[in-house]
Amino acid sequence: MNNYIYIIAGLPDFTPDWRQGEDVLNSHLEQMKELLSAKDNEVLDFIIKGFDKEQIGLDFYKAALSHNNGFIREFFQFDLNVRNQKVRYLNQALGRAPEKDVLKLTDPEAELTGLEPEAPEFKESEKLQGILEGSDILSRERGIDDLYWEKIDEITLFDYLTFEKILAVAVKMMIIRRWILLDEKTGREMFKRLVDEVRGTFKGVDYNE
Repeated sequence: MNNYIYIIAGLPDFTPDWRQGEDVLNSHLEQMKELLSAKDNEVLDFIIKGFDKEQIGLDFYKAALSHNNGFIREFFQFDLNVRNQKVRYLNQALGRAPEKDVLKLTDPEAELTGLEPEAPEFKESEKLQGILEGSDILSRERGIDDLYWEKIDEITLFDYLTFEKILAVAVKMMIIRRWILLDEKTGREMFKRLVDEVRGTFKGVDYNE
């Protein structure tokens, strides 16, 4: 028997604006892990790995998109779509080659047939493009995370007391952690430094924000 019901019942109602501190967030995560089986913790650790910039790359996405857990497959396909559209947008803004640094997964069947693999549907593409074209960089980041939040809720719409619901909460916790560490003042200073580095080439940015 699993502890999914007990774990979910013991978690707070996380929202994008939840700000009780990183220590409290980590405590909830550790309590979650203590109540999960070793097998479930392997899956949870994979999710957490997906938020470590040093860990993600082509090999990670290949593993994610072929994972036996449906939530992981669907979430990281969305994550890859977002990542690639952000890269293409920045490439255009910076005058780089359109496909530079875009992650493309090879389809084994496509290699055999010589046909190009069909691109997965990305229905949020237009909405993401509107966010990327915004003039305030920090607002863009928040808008993108809100898009992630909506996608998580969509994937788990009919999951209530399941392991997938726990994974969804874990992803939300990772998003919240990023904003706890990146408060508005620090965030604006960091992004201004980024803008200064590309000043004169990065288009569509209000440098006086």
